[in-house]
This record gives sequence, structure tokens and C-alpha cells, in this order.
Amino acid sequence: MSHLLDHPIYHSLISNHKHYAKGTHDALFYQRAMASFAGFNQFNDESFNWLYENHPDDGVFILFAINEVEISQPWSLIAKIEMSQLVFEGKYDLKEDNKFQIHHLNDAHIDEMKALVELTKPGPFESRTIDFGSYFGIFNEGKLVAMNGQRFNPYQFREISAVCTHPDFLGKGYAEELLIKQINQVLKQNERPFLHVRADNFGAIKLYEKVGFKIRTGMVAYVIGKSRI
Repeated sequence: MSHLLDHPIYHSLISNHKHYAKGTHDALFYQRAMASFAGFNQFNDESFNWLYENHPDDGVFILFAINEVEISQPWSLIAKIEMSQLVFEGKYDLKEDNKFQIHHLNDAHIDEMKALVELTKPGPFESRTIDFGSYFGIFNEGKLVAMNGQRFNPYQFREISAVCTHPDFLGKGYAEELLIKQINQVLKQNERPFLHVRADNFGAIKLYEKVGFKIRTGMVAYVIGKSRI
């Protein structure tokens, strides 16, 4: 039986993120300033064709699927990324050590956030991705060096996203402290945290498992763009 997290983008766009959605019931996508993600009710030619005909610009879209998907013409496959999807199965109200001062990030920090994402490559971050909410960061000598936030929100699940640390500040416990804060935030909203990570990022997976996440399934991200032929 299919699980709603098999299609996290689509189920987010028909539930808690309906107000961010563009498209039809079968093919939906986020406002472009927020994210380049699209979700389909079914991966078929009709959905791909509708998205192509109603594509708002020449940018790319990112689709998530648990199975192999054939990218329908006239789309072109730009990249295929193997990921793992993890769901939190740990304890409620994890202890926050408060070893570091954690700041709530806002519009004044967007340039720094985008620069950190560009350096560390945790995933796409657009000019209004911050509108998903609950972005937190740690600063060192006035410089943003670690952060995370929230993204997809399908029904009772909420995704932790943009988990990244400046390479000069790895190993200090910043990512773990920020993760625990996010987990507690989500649980207090009576929702369950989940996240995605590249399948070969073994260090990150080890950290996620340490704080209570378990791998639920493999997931594939397909980056597609308009065919030039």
C-alpha cells in the first residue's frame, strides 16, 4: 500500500501547502520564488505534458519518486539524485544543551543563507524559500556558519530541510543542536519530522540516526528542464 510520504511534494501541495500551490489537482508546483519542486498525482504523460504547457519560465523542476520514473518528452532529464528518506522515531522532547546561541533567521539573513547553501549544497534555496518558516542558525563572530529550516508539510508530517554547516566549522556540534531544536519544534505542533538526504552522505545519515531518525525508504530526485529540441 502506498504511503503518503512516497509522494511528499504532491501531498504537501494538496494539504498544508495548498496556499503555495499552482496547477491542477493532478500536477502541482510551488510558487517559483519559494521552490522549484513539482508533484504529480500519477507519473504519466498527461501530467508531464500539462506541466510543460504551463511551465512559468525556463527554469528547472525537481520531482521526487520512490520508483524509477521515465521522464516524458518534451522534458529533458538534467540530473538524477539517489536519496534516502528518514522519519523521526525517537523520543519526544529531546534535551537541548543550549551550548550555542541559536538565532531565528529572517529576511535580513537571506543573502547569508543563500551563500551558505551555495557553498554546502544541501539542496535548492530560492529568494523566498524562507517563507516555509522556522529557519534557525548559529553565528560565529557575526558570520552565519550553520542553519536548518522546514519545507514540505504533507498532512501530519513536516520536513526538516536546508541542514548545512560551513566546512570550516564542522565537528563542533552545530548541526546536532539545530536538529534537536527543529525536532522539538515539530513535535510540539503534533507533527512528525522527516527529511531527505543524499544516499551517499553517510556522515549526515549517521547524525540523523543518532538523534532518532530511521531510514524509511530510498527516494530519487529527478531534475528536469524544457527540451531544446
